[in-house]
Amino acid sequence: MSGPGWFPYPPSKPVNLIPPIVLAYVGDAVYEVAIRQYMVSQPNLKPHHLHRSSTGYVSAKAQSRMLTLLEPELTEEERDKVRQGRNAKSGTIPKNADVLEYRHATAFETLIGYLYYMGRQERLEELIHRGIAYMEQQNRRE
Repeated sequence: MSGPGWFPYPPSKPVNLIPPIVLAYVGDAVYEVAIRQYMVSQPNLKPHHLHRSSTGYVSAKAQSRMLTLLEPELTEEERDKVRQGRNAKSGTIPKNADVLEYRHATAFETLIGYLYYMGRQERLEELIHRGIAYMEQQNRRE
């Protein structure tokens, strides 16, 4: 039996019953793959450069910023998932992120995990692509 996702392991519960923190867990991995694939599409393929560049997209600060840029474009359903992710209790906060950034990053990852498990590949790609474009634009301004 196959379900949404890249591999034949559907979730054990309906997507709407999966806790937001679990969706964030999967969303983190899916987003990481997207960013790594984006980095490999760029001209500089030196491993150190790939790693250093990708952290500008996958850090809690970057994900929080990306969510802020994307929020006006989200549907009501997507905003609801973001809210659930932002309010989820994860237990720990990394040393290199403040609480607000970390909650927003978790909200962003929750949305990515939700879209992944709902099988909304096109919307997932659209939001990540727009987010990367926004971040590139921001980086050029700085």
